[in-house]
Amino acid sequence: MKIVYPIIISKTSDQTVPYFVSIPDIEGMTQGKDIDDAIQMSRDYIGLNIIDKQDNNLDVPNSNYTLPSAENSDVVTLVDVDIDEYRRKNDFKTIKKTLTIPNYLNKLGKENNINFSELLTTALKKELHV
Repeated sequence: MKIVYPIIISKTSDQTVPYFVSIPDIEGMTQGKDIDDAIQMSRDYIGLNIIDKQDNNLDVPNSNYTLPSAENSDVVTLVDVDIDEYRRKNDFKTIKKTLTIPNYLNKLGKENNINFSELLTTALKKELHV
């Protein structure tokens, strides 16, 4: 699922964080050290916000893609986020899985200090090309 929201990037007088970002459609705010960072931080904020809403069965706000009005030095643009890709890269919540393996492999694995969860995760990533 790909979503697009308008953002407003405003220059601030703060030298440590010179750009403030407003994301009106989700009532969000973030900041950045330059324009590129501000856009990346916006993508991150939007991704986290949408994943949180999905995980809590809340409605994901739609955007009408209307660019809001801006002050004279503001930058107004659209930011897209591929939510499925964002989730794959940032959802590190672990779940417990029960599986069955032969007893001899279990014994050998324990004798060799094999972390079964890590091994299965690595194998799944390889198999799924992630």
